[in-house]
Amino acid sequence: MEMSSDKMNSVKETFIRIDDENSRTSKTEINILCFDITNYSQLTQFLCCSIFVFIFYLAYGYFLELIFAKPEVKPVSLYITLVQFMITMLLSYGESWIRNPIKRKVPLKTYAVLAALTLGTMSFSNLALSYLNYPTQLIFKSCKLIPVMMGSIIIMRKRYSFWDYVAAIVMCVGLTMFTLADSSTSPNFDLIGVLVISLALLCDAIIGNVQEKAMKQYQASNNEVVFYSYAIACVYLVCITGFSGILVDGLAYGAETPVEMYRNIFLLSLSGYMGLQAVLTLVRICGATVAVTVTTMRKALSIIISFLLFSKPFVFQYVWSGSLVVLAIYINHYSKKHPHYVPASLSSCWQQIRNYYDSEYRYLKMKTKMYTDTV
Repeated sequence: MEMSSDKMNSVKETFIRIDDENSRTSKTEINILCFDITNYSQLTQFLCCSIFVFIFYLAYGYFLELIFAKPEVKPVSLYITLVQFMITMLLSYGESWIRNPIKRKVPLKTYAVLAALTLGTMSFSNLALSYLNYPTQLIFKSCKLIPVMMGSIIIMRKRYSFWDYVAAIVMCVGLTMFTLADSSTSPNFDLIGVLVISLALLCDAIIGNVQEKAMKQYQASNNEVVFYSYAIACVYLVCITGFSGILVDGLAYGAETPVEMYRNIFLLSLSGYMGLQAVLTLVRICGATVAVTVTTMRKALSIIISFLLFSKPFVFQYVWSGSLVVLAIYINHYSKKHPHYVPASLSSCWQQIRNYYDSEYRYLKMKTKMYTDTV
């Protein structure tokens, strides 16, 4: 009996060891910019991702304003966007060559739509810097919730909670106040810029919903979507710039200071691509709420650095209107954790309004019936 119990214990220990080995091997691999950080603690992974997000996106904001804030860039902004798209496409292909080869799962007609929307988002965002300050452009891009909600209701038939609508209203107020502050202080402010960045937001709202639908339906990877979207968008841009003459003008503009211009575009594309990968890894490790907290802090720091490095007037209205936008972002993410929560006071107030409406409706219906009976 003792021998059999020893055998049973040894079998149990063997099973435990096998389970431990399986749990180790089944642990999902976490990479950031080709560095394997799987074996580090979650705190170390979070700090690594956050540092990369701040470094690369702060660099992205700096090079974006450095390139597109010049008045002479306005006629050739589409050419610069073309070069940016080509570099991003090559970076995506290079990543797939290092990790896993790209296998297309999404139909080309879907990528044709995604490419057009990607082109609209990036080209309009870049062009807006010729008419608006970078902080105003960044605040507008932070208010993606408003067109995304509209697009989701129309395209995806989604329903939103009470707090989502509160976030949208607060965001609209903050955005309006920030724009009014910029219009009263900035010498570069132009209403055309508001229209251009609004078109970029509209494309961004649609692209988010189309991407979500395509990736869920066909189980496509992020790298596949980025590569094909930017590759087809490059074809669009070559045709547009070639027929309009912007391609020739852009080549002539780049020939004036080729090293400086193409170096800045390369660093812009590289920092934007690396920052995106860091954000995606951060979402996998810590979730969307933590990622939004980090990216929101990064945007606030980008605005501060923009005011310090690029001379522009400053008023306190920028601070509190920007704070309203930040508050709206957090209300939106609170609503995702508590989608069905409504404050008790508002719920009781709504119930009283409904009761009053029902009683008045019944009263009017009774009066109408009495009147028809007498007539």
